[in-house]
Amino acid sequence: MPDWLRLLLTRRMLICVFTGFSSGLPLYLLLNLLPAWLRSDGVDLKVIGFFALIQFPYTWKFLWAPALDRYRLPLGRRRGWMLLSQVGLLLSIGLLGGFSPATNLTPVIWLSVALAFLSATQDVALDAFRREILSDQELGLGNSVHVNAYRIAGLVPGSLSLILADLIPWSQVFWITAAFMLPGMAMVLLVDEPPALAAPKTLRAAVVEPFNEFVGRQGWQGAALVLGFIFLYKLGDSLATSLSTPFYLDLGYSMTDIGVIAKHAGLWPAVFGGLLGGLWMVRLGINRALWLFGAVQMATILGFAWLASRGVQPLIDIGDRLALAGVIGAEYLGVGLGTAAFIAFIARATNPAFTATQFALFTSLAAVPRTFINATAGALVESLGWVNFFFLCFVLAAPGMLLLFRVAPWNETPTSPRR
Repeated sequence: MPDWLRLLLTRRMLICVFTGFSSGLPLYLLLNLLPAWLRSDGVDLKVIGFFALIQFPYTWKFLWAPALDRYRLPLGRRRGWMLLSQVGLLLSIGLLGGFSPATNLTPVIWLSVALAFLSATQDVALDAFRREILSDQELGLGNSVHVNAYRIAGLVPGSLSLILADLIPWSQVFWITAAFMLPGMAMVLLVDEPPALAAPKTLRAAVVEPFNEFVGRQGWQGAALVLGFIFLYKLGDSLATSLSTPFYLDLGYSMTDIGVIAKHAGLWPAVFGGLLGGLWMVRLGINRALWLFGAVQMATILGFAWLASRGVQPLIDIGDRLALAGVIGAEYLGVGLGTAAFIAFIARATNPAFTATQFALFTSLAAVPRTFINATAGALVESLGWVNFFFLCFVLAAPGMLLLFRVAPWNETPTSPRR
């Protein structure tokens, strides 16, 4: 058996498949299925736009993450919270389809908020659990497997559920979609709780100690550099893809072109890049992977600048479609590689005694550019034009790469915090 296959075919990697799928399903339901359901029931587009606000729990999950470090439920500190949130997700997803958004929007809003809160809580528990079962050598591959399963989970609410909606009532569609939470629940019941670590004695300690430990380990300057890196590493890449669909439309591509080409040219290179990145990280180490994969992630932004420089195409032919597929494929290959190394770095930066709180804080910080800075993308394009906008994104990717000299030197192999 090849070495790369032996690395993938382990029990812990299989667990990462289930954690990723369980994590991705509710998020993609909010992103893909919920807007389609609302629109099909005649809900106004402005109202649908406001539903984006229900994603705020993903950015603010670090506020209640200390409770998951402090309180131990019957199945354990990690498995208990995982199962509780998954049961809540199954019920909230299934019950959602029992209402008509056009005539009874209030319960739909509250169930959607509950779904987002439970999904963010599940992410906190899953991230902590995954960090605690993986060895330092497995962090890169395990997190890339998790991220890829996360992406593939989007095919359920983003494809299967939409197809079913043309055949059966929405109430049945939502319960069928909810049933895809069952494999993750079965996984929780079958796995062992990670080795017990001393939990914080009070909720106040669960809030304060993770920050004290992180600053004490890194020093104030080191902590600031790590947090700055987490904020900046994906900034340029995230901004470049924030208005991708309007960009393609401005170039003259049809909705069909975008739907067929962007979906497949984006998903599968990202999945391939994530798996390839995870396998390479076993040999390269996380530091060198951040350098190499970050360079690819940064360089592929220039593909969008090249595509923009070609201008509007009056008649889209096969060459134009291949150009679009090539640029999107290269970009999402870079996304897959960069994300694999980035999530592994975040996992390594956490202390297993405070995994839930520290992991939630770091991933929330990483989401800030996507949530807030990307909101300026439209104004930047109006001011600069598409070509200069993508050059700006390329430049904004540089500070994160420069911080690698301090937070992840090429020839240094740092150890993770002690378990």
